[in-house]
Amino acid sequence: MRIVCFGPGPSFKGGISNYNTSLAKALERQGAKVFIVSWTQQYPAIIPRNFLDTESKNNLLEGTNITVNYLTNYNNPLTWSATVKYIQSLKPDMVIFQWAIALQGLPLGWMARRLMVSGGTEIIFDCHLIVQKESSKIDKLLTSYGLRSASTYIAHAYKTVSELQASFPEKTFFVSENGVRSKDENTIIKLFHPVYDLFQPDPHLNIQNTKEKLHLKKYVFLFFGFIRKYKGLHNVIQAFKLIAEKRDDVSLLIAGESFWNTLNRNKLSTKVKNSLFRLAKRLVLPHASNEQEYNPLKLIEDLQLQDSVTVVNRFIANEEVPIYFQVSDCIVLYYSTATPSGVESLSYNFNLPVLATRVGHFPETIIDGYNGYLAEPGDIQSMANQMLRFINYPLLREDVAASSKQMSWDNYAKAILNRNI
Repeated sequence: MRIVCFGPGPSFKGGISNYNTSLAKALERQGAKVFIVSWTQQYPAIIPRNFLDTESKNNLLEGTNITVNYLTNYNNPLTWSATVKYIQSLKPDMVIFQWAIALQGLPLGWMARRLMVSGGTEIIFDCHLIVQKESSKIDKLLTSYGLRSASTYIAHAYKTVSELQASFPEKTFFVSENGVRSKDENTIIKLFHPVYDLFQPDPHLNIQNTKEKLHLKKYVFLFFGFIRKYKGLHNVIQAFKLIAEKRDDVSLLIAGESFWNTLNRNKLSTKVKNSLFRLAKRLVLPHASNEQEYNPLKLIEDLQLQDSVTVVNRFIANEEVPIYFQVSDCIVLYYSTATPSGVESLSYNFNLPVLATRVGHFPETIIDGYNGYLAEPGDIQSMANQMLRFINYPLLREDVAASSKQMSWDNYAKAILNRNI
């Protein structure tokens, strides 16, 4: 079977790039011939952010026969046409588009429509979300246009299934958990976010020495990944303050890049992009807050937590990732809204328990008191209580491993390849 995985290639930062790379490798392990077709630029040129990973040195595709072609520029429709022609030349049995933001609906929908007429090629959208975190009328239109031209969809949570059905009330959907497709209906394959296996624990890491270098105490709570408002780092810090007032053996480790602070703000080009981007957001999302001003790290000083919080405020290169998970006792995901989380999936690879809020899919994947603890959203005291509960009643790493045992990339790939009707 010949499969095209369309999405950001391994040269890009972020979870969708890691996801697309992991999916391609898993499909190849199942015997498919896999091609990654990637963006060169994923978003409108006015967005003031650097999306390329210039830090990581290791090759995530080493040892595979997967080819990567960086071809599609969001801002150049001529490359959309070139992408369609290239994919058609590969004669794929499947094209799997990564869908994570409505903004990409125009180029993805345009390409999917033209690939649908090829015949014999199954068009699949792998949906990380349907309803945007800051949804607008334009988002809904782009979602409708982008996702309409597909026969099969993949969802990682039943919340996503429901949102997909609500977005296309005129369609009839067959929901499958094993990958079997329907002849007469659009199929939604309800799966899971697989546990990342790109980053393996370092058996030679001296955890105690590393904790000392990072100025970490006995119990370490980890916040990992891009710092964005919906991920609730401000909640984590405020909840941690309540714990630090009661105990002197706790640390909060924050490892990740401030999402909107990747360009030199003093450069003229950055100032122009910031102005244009703010204007565009005011037109499309007039009531949305300006996330570019979000700075939860200021709370550390405001709450006098400098002695208990360690901050690594930069993009974490691939080869560094295991360090932060191996020195930590649990991951803290006090999100305000949530879709299936790559950080949660990454945590399971290191058998880390998860502290999360009862939002989105978290109640589907976290069994309170078994592989994690759940706090009430927007309730700082509830969040602090779960952190204290974790210290007093630690969870077994073996149970975390057991809870995610079936969430492997190989099981995921097998379901995608199971097209028997």
